[in-house]
Order: sequence, then C-alpha cells, then structure tokens
Amino acid sequence: MQNTLKSLCIVGGGTAGWMAATLLSSILRGSKIQITVIESPDIATIGVGESTVPSILEFIQASQINLKEFIQATSATFKLGIRFDDWHAPNQSYFHPFGKVGKDINGFDFYQAWLKSQADGQTIPWLAYSPAAVMAEHERFMLRPQQSQDWVLASYAHAFHLDAVLVARYLRELCQQRGVTRIEATVKNVIVDKKAFIRSVKLDNGATVESEFFIDCTGYSGLLIEKSLKVGFEDWSDYLPCDRAVALQTTNTANPVPYTVATAREAGWTWKIPLQNRTGNGYVYASRFCSDEEAINTLLKSVSGTLLNEPRIIPFTTGKRKKIWHNNCLTLGLASGFLEPLESTAIHLVYKTLVHFIKHFPDRDFDTDNEQRFNQLIDADYLEIRDFIILHYSTAGRDDTEFWRWCQTMPVPESLSEKIRLFKQRGLLDHTQGQFFSSDSWCSILEGMKIRPQKYHPLLDAFDSQSLATTLNKNVQDIQTAVLKMPNHHDYIQAHCSANSNMKT
Repeated sequence: MQNTLKSLCIVGGGTAGWMAATLLSSILRGSKIQITVIESPDIATIGVGESTVPSILEFIQASQINLKEFIQATSATFKLGIRFDDWHAPNQSYFHPFGKVGKDINGFDFYQAWLKSQADGQTIPWLAYSPAAVMAEHERFMLRPQQSQDWVLASYAHAFHLDAVLVARYLRELCQQRGVTRIEATVKNVIVDKKAFIRSVKLDNGATVESEFFIDCTGYSGLLIEKSLKVGFEDWSDYLPCDRAVALQTTNTANPVPYTVATAREAGWTWKIPLQNRTGNGYVYASRFCSDEEAINTLLKSVSGTLLNEPRIIPFTTGKRKKIWHNNCLTLGLASGFLEPLESTAIHLVYKTLVHFIKHFPDRDFDTDNEQRFNQLIDADYLEIRDFIILHYSTAGRDDTEFWRWCQTMPVPESLSEKIRLFKQRGLLDHTQGQFFSSDSWCSILEGMKIRPQKYHPLLDAFDSQSLATTLNKNVQDIQTAVLKMPNHHDYIQAHCSANSNMKT
C-alpha cells in the first residue's frame, strides 16, 4: 500500500484557486483525497477580463466541464489570435493566429516553402495561409469539427475571451457540487515545522485547518510560498520594463470580434478584450517612462463606450518564484510569478503547472527528485514564455518615444538571441516537445516585425517553382472557400451560446 496523501488545501480562491480545485476534483475523483479551499471575503479577485490561449479547451475537457454552459456562464467570446497594432511602426498591424499556418509540403516545414515562393517572386502574404487569421479578418467563426478530413478545418485553433470573476464564480459552484469543501475565512497565521513543511493554517474565525499538502493561490503576496517558506523571487524586470497596468471596463459599442487587440503606446501597450456583456480595456506600461496619471489619460482616450468602473492601477513585478513547488507547497497564479498579459498566458500557466503537478503528484514521502523534476519543467515553461514576450519588444521597429528607444537596445537573454540568429540565417526555429509556442507563432511575430531569413532550406530548390506556386495558390483558395461558408462570429454566439441574461460581474 502506497503512502498516499489524504488531504489537500488550496489557500485563496480566484481564477487560479478554483481552476486547481476543479481540475483536481475531476482527476482525483475516487481517490478519497479531501480537497478544501479557503477563500477570503476580504481579498478581491484581480479579474480584469481575461484573454486565453487554446489550452483552455484542454482544461475544460480534463475538468469535465460542459463547454456551452461554461461559455454562457462566463460571457465568453471566441478568440482566434491577437492583432498587434502599431508595434512595428504607427498605422501598421500584424496578427498572431492560433493553429497552423499553411500545409506542410512533402515533409518540409511550410514556412520554408513559403520563403522559396517569395524568393521566386510570389507576393501572397504569410497570413493568407492561416485559417485562423482569415477567419478573424472576416469575423467568422464555428467550432472546429471533430476529426475533420478538411485540412483547413483541422488547422485552426481557438481560445476564449472571458470574465475572470464569472469564471471563478462558475468553477466555485461546480466544485461545491462535486464535494469540495469551501471555507470562507482569511488566513492569519501559517504553521511551519522544523523541516520547512506547512502543517496547518490558522484562520480569522478561530479555526485551524490541517492538511498534508497546500496550494498557494494568495496572489502577489505569496502568503505560504514566500512569507512562510521564503523560497525567493527571480526578478526579470531588467528584460521586461513594464511594471504597472491600469484597467477598466466599458460597454460594447459594436459586436465583439474574435480576437484580442494589443496596441503599442508611448510607454507600453493597451489591450482590448471583447466579451459578450462588455469590453475589457487596459494599459500595461513602464512607470519610469510614464506616470499613473498619463497612463490613465492614454487609456481613457483609447476606449469607446460608457465606463462601467473607475480606472484601477495594478502594480506588478515581472518574474517568478525560485521554486514553484517546495516541500508540501505548490504555488499557482500570481503567487507563482507574473508575466505581463501580452500573449494571454496567465491561465495557461496555471493549467500547465497543474498538469506537471498531476504527472508528478506526490505521496507522503515527498521525494525530492520528483519535486526537482517538476520545477525544472515548469521553469522551462516560464522561460519560454518570457523569451517570447521579450521578442515583441526587442524586435519592435518603433523609436519615437524614450520607451521604444530603450527597447531598441534592451538586454536580451542569450536563449532568445541565439534563436533569432538562427532564424535570420535560414529560418530555423527549433521546437522541442512540451514547448507551447509553435514555430508558426514565432514566424508570425517575426514576419510582423519585418524580420525575414536571408536564405531558405537549400533542398527546396528541388521543387519546381511553378508547381509550388500552384500548390500554394490552391491553399489560399481552400481557406477562402471554407471561411466564407462559416457564420459570422456574433451570429454564431447568439445562435449557440448566448450569455446568461441574469449574469452580473
């Protein structure tokens, strides 16, 4: 008989806490491990309206959540990617689509075939080969058919725009139906033994909660992982200068589009996230180049619709805990660290951390090698996303403000510098198993920033130029034909998953 855990306590609710409770209550069903969530009524969820990535669908499926019910309960809209406005230069846009771009040809990466076609004089842009990008351009959407034989329908992916407060509320109700214990109280003291294991937490209602394992979802403060276990923090501010955000919500002034908009501004960038019931807006900026008052004014000038709340300043430090899992404590969400929401990876990192944790789920022996391997894997995920976000700043073409001039000569990690060097030579982008951002994602950003390799793969010269052009032209026609048969994004939502009318944030 193995030394199996019997109890698990999640400290903190919000999106991270209730995602953990939802997924674990599904995966651990039948294990007799008791899950308890301690949720403070005094601490508000940061929830500013979330933009997600396609792994949210994996979380929904693994958690045995009804997809339609989830969309309706969270005022969600569909997301096919991110449109980046004014990053390379003012009045220029590019798009980062979800899913595949193009159709690989005879085993060769499609990007290499496209590079050859460009060298041969073809002028069809990269994004014309992305089903998701073309769908976004035409504001079309439909759920991808299961096991479709049509390569276009099999190639796109989607995520959601959703209301973070409503997500936490929906998941909380679901968890309580599944037998998760919820305690509404605030943790006042954390009891740690001589081996630096957490034994219990004392609450403001006088109760003490003991558990064999704890998950810290207490936000930036890291009440368990940092204030009690003191694991330390790895600061990445030298690479990513933005350290504040201002957020507000507005009424919708048009039908929601199936993509996020990230617009470069004087000292950072603004987001626009369209939900069914409202629009989320924010400005991520560097305080050394911009005051809070300037940031608020910039954001107010950029939004449309009626303001639903006052602008809220959110300070942050970019980086991560030196250990995401230490002894009998795992940390999730903002308690783990913060990477600015440029590529909408916050919820993805919560889910990915949980996936690694489930794979390396401990028993009461708490094997150190198991914990160490988990930390290696999640550290690699954080580093990959960090480098991908840095890519946007370090390759931006703008130099019209002090902030963007700083980005022209900003420090870049060697891991990213090497990747860009290899790409510039001949379009090589090594992709290892487990990495989140595909080669197509990297190509989309680099092409958007007007960075193109000097050469393509030499074996592509074995392809007949005219035959290649014919094949690529057919790909574009296939995408256009398939997309124009799809319903309008707004019409699709209204017909299949319109938000619950009694919903309040």
